[in-house]
Amino acid sequence: MNIDVIMRRWIDILARLWLGWQERRRARHWLKVTRVGSEWILEDAKKSTRSTSAAGSAGIALPDEIVRAAQKSFVILELPAPDIVSRAMTVPAQARDLLAGIVRNQIERLFPWRASQAAYGFKVAAGADANILNVQVLATSRATLDEACGELRALGLRVDRVVAGKDRDDGAITLWSRLAHATDSNLSRTRRMVAGLMIGAVCLTLVVNVWAFMSAASADGDSDEIGPRVATLQRQIRGSSSKAAIASLAPAERARALKETSPVAVVVVEALSRALPDTSYLTEMNMDGSTLRITGLAGDAPSLIAPLERSGHFKDVHFFAPTTRNADGGRFVFHIEARVEPHVRIDGE
Repeated sequence: MNIDVIMRRWIDILARLWLGWQERRRARHWLKVTRVGSEWILEDAKKSTRSTSAAGSAGIALPDEIVRAAQKSFVILELPAPDIVSRAMTVPAQARDLLAGIVRNQIERLFPWRASQAAYGFKVAAGADANILNVQVLATSRATLDEACGELRALGLRVDRVVAGKDRDDGAITLWSRLAHATDSNLSRTRRMVAGLMIGAVCLTLVVNVWAFMSAASADGDSDEIGPRVATLQRQIRGSSSKAAIASLAPAERARALKETSPVAVVVVEALSRALPDTSYLTEMNMDGSTLRITGLAGDAPSLIAPLERSGHFKDVHFFAPTTRNADGGRFVFHIEARVEPHVRIDGE
């Protein structure tokens, strides 16, 4: 089975599902139409009101509010008993799943019309023998149905379903429904609509994917262009001139430069833990931009400067306050200040 056949079947299924959804939505508010003598009786299920109109294409027009309500309602035409022919037949119980096809093949034998000239329905009646299905088949001619639907169409009503009158002992049985007998033109219009929606969805997905790809490529290109410029500017970003140099960049370049040149506290703490000996510990740490100040206790405070310089993360390491002994005299209280190097360094410096 090729892809074309599969797509056609999917479109056909979706088209029928769409028509079925429309029917169910409209069926929540139904309008029943019954012919009594020379008049049409309209019963609004929602408002429990009844209206009448003279039968025939030359009849009195329906009130505008009824016509507007009918356009939004599921219109059910209930044919009276005189227009319905009833026949009974028996079928083996094993053939229950095939009943629809069996009834269709028996229409010409049971009624004076061909299957294409009749609108029919059936129901299974309870019987004494569980092995036998008692089937009651009701039918009317398509000419009678078309005439009634034509008169209602002239009044502004579109029939969605035709049922046998409930005044029969057989009860109300559906003889015809717009969904089950959807014409090729109706299905064709719906198929075109569904196919158009599917094509639109595919095109939209392609457009979004192409846009995302191009945006990502553009971002990568901008990053490649910004990188060398940041590398050059990073050589200039030193001391008091760093903020002015960064501020002169375009927004995207400025964000990249700040990311490349701003120290991260986690990285600073990690660098300190590696550089300082185990015999020392910190009691205070402050960061102001790229300036770091630490205070702590150590057995040999002067020996702390060299490992901090060698770490590669700190420059201009010096004491910013005198070193003093603590209360017990066993350790020295130190106050060290340093300039933190960017946490990511760009090659070429």
